[in-house]
Amino acid sequence: MVTSATLTGRQKSQLFLGSSVALLATALCFAIRGDVLDAQASEFSLTKLEIGWTASTAFWGFTVAMMLGGPLCDRIGMKPLMAAAFVMHLVGVIGTALAQGFWSLYAATLAIGIANGFVEAAINPLAATLYPDRKVEKLNLLHLWFPGGIVIGGLLAWWMTGMDLGWRWKTLVILLPTLAYGVMLFRLPFPQTEAVAQGVPLREIYREALRPMFLVLFGCMILTAATELGPNQWIPSILSKTTGLPGIALLVWISGIMTAGRAVSEGVFRRVRAVPLMMVSTLMAGAGLYALSFAAGMAEALAASALFAAGVTFLWPTMLGLTAERFPRGGGFLLALMGGVGMLSDSFAVPLIGRIYDTAGPAAALRTVTALPLLVCVVFAMLWWKEREVKHA
Repeated sequence: MVTSATLTGRQKSQLFLGSSVALLATALCFAIRGDVLDAQASEFSLTKLEIGWTASTAFWGFTVAMMLGGPLCDRIGMKPLMAAAFVMHLVGVIGTALAQGFWSLYAATLAIGIANGFVEAAINPLAATLYPDRKVEKLNLLHLWFPGGIVIGGLLAWWMTGMDLGWRWKTLVILLPTLAYGVMLFRLPFPQTEAVAQGVPLREIYREALRPMFLVLFGCMILTAATELGPNQWIPSILSKTTGLPGIALLVWISGIMTAGRAVSEGVFRRVRAVPLMMVSTLMAGAGLYALSFAAGMAEALAASALFAAGVTFLWPTMLGLTAERFPRGGGFLLALMGGVGMLSDSFAVPLIGRIYDTAGPAAALRTVTALPLLVCVVFAMLWWKEREVKHA
C-alpha cells in the first residue's frame, strides 16, 4: 500500500509539481475562455446570456466531475481520476477548437469542465495527503497556479491577438500543459488519501458531511466561489467597455496580485490564522467589487481591481485548507464537495451576471455580487468570536 510515509521526498515534490501543472491547464481554460467569449458570441451570433450558458457548463461540468470524483478518490485512488482528466482535457480542447455553433461549443466546454473537476478532485486531497502538517499553506501554494495560469494565459491571449490569431488557436494552447502533466504524473506512484490510509470506513467518511461546522463552511464556499470566479469571467468584457482598457490586461493584473499573494502564503499563515484572515479577505473583496462597479478610468480601475484581487487571493484554497484540517476523516470526499459546490455556484453566477449585463449594464452586473462576500465576512466574524470564547473559557 502506497502512503505518504512510503514516498520519498523527491516523489512528493514531483507529484506536487505535476499537480501544479495540471492546475495550470485548468487555469488556462478559464483565462482563454474569458478572453474569447466576445469573439465566440460574434462568430455564432449569440447573446451575452447564451454565451454565458456555454461558459457555465465549465462550472457545472466541474461540479458533476467533483461529485463523482470525490467518492471515487477514496475508492479507486487519485491516479485514475487524473487519467480521466487528461482524456477529457484532450476531448474538450480539440472539440472547442472545432466548434461550429452553440451546441458544439456547449458540449466541448462541458468536457473541459469535467476535466477540470477531475483534476481538482485528485490534486486537493493529494496535496493534503502529501503534507498533512501543512495543509493550508500547501493548498495555497498549489492554487497559486490558478491565478498564475490566468496571467500566463492572459498574456498569451494578448500576444496572439496582436499576431491576429483567432480564438480557436488560442484554445489549442491549453494542450501544452495538458500533455506536460500527463508525462509528469503517470509514471509516479500515488498515495492513498488520509482517510483510507487510516482505515476510516466509507460510511464514516460520508457521515462527516453532516457535521454542523462542515455545513457552515459548505455554505460559505458557495458565496466565496461566486465572489471570486463569477466576476472574473466577465471582467475582461465589462471593464474594457467602462474604462477603455484592454479587459484581458485587467484580468492579468488581478491574477498577478493573487499569484504573488499565494506565493508568500506560508509566511502569511505563520502570522495570521485562517479564520480572521477570511474575515478581512471577504471584506476587501466586497469593497473591491463595489469600487470596480464605479471605475471609469485607468487609475480607478487598477486601484479597485487590486483591492478585489487582494480580497479573493486566499478564499478558495483557504476554504479547502480549513476543510482538510478540521475534517481529515472526510478524505477526498469532503474536499470534492467543497470544490464541487464552489463551481456549481458559479454555473449560476456566470449566466446571472450575463443577464444583468444584458439588461442593466456593466456596472450593475458587478455591483450585484458585492453582498456575497460581506455575508461571509459576518459568518467568519461570528466563528472567530465563538472560537475565542471557547479558547478563553
